[in-house]
Amino acid sequence: MIKKEFDTIIFDLGGVLVDWKPEYVYRKVFNYNEEKVQWFLNTICTPQWNMEQDAGRTIEEAVKLKVTEFPEYEKWIKLYYNHWHHMFSGAIKENVEIFKKLKISGNYKIYALTNWSAEKWDMALNLFPFFYDFDGVVVSGKEKTRKPYLKIYNIILNRYQINPKKTLFIDDNLDNIKAAEKLNITGIHLENPTQLSNKLNKFSLNF
Repeated sequence: MIKKEFDTIIFDLGGVLVDWKPEYVYRKVFNYNEEKVQWFLNTICTPQWNMEQDAGRTIEEAVKLKVTEFPEYEKWIKLYYNHWHHMFSGAIKENVEIFKKLKISGNYKIYALTNWSAEKWDMALNLFPFFYDFDGVVVSGKEKTRKPYLKIYNIILNRYQINPKKTLFIDDNLDNIKAAEKLNITGIHLENPTQLSNKLNKFSLNF
């Protein structure tokens, strides 16, 4: 048991509270040929390319760049954001229940810090109405910066007057955790979304 007092918990969204993977779309496109799926997502519509939209680049510009680079894959490139909502398998129910219990307890302020395209945020709220239940949300695309850059952590700390030393941050990306820890935020790295309950049990949380 780690004895430390927290008054704030910050959640990442994708990989923590909702399951999002481009593979869910492209497996159908490539008839479940996993080698082709991974080739496309590691060569054309790459994570690095998608992260630029999370940092504020417009989807129109992003698609245009890729179509110019790979014109023969135009149809498949355009699928990425046209079918973006099909990249979700749904909420990670057990973790959403934990989030709700923490919120209902009234012992903590609960925020979200997410790498997310600003253009897709309204759709995200429609898909997952519980996103409205946070005490505040910082969306990278709206801020024109993203995790793991320290600027976005400072944005959420300053906007909501959060004491980093009393804050627990949950994310599935280790680089994002390491960045938070540079600012004295305690991090929980979820290598698997099913780990959340056990990871939280190591801290003296009241909920």
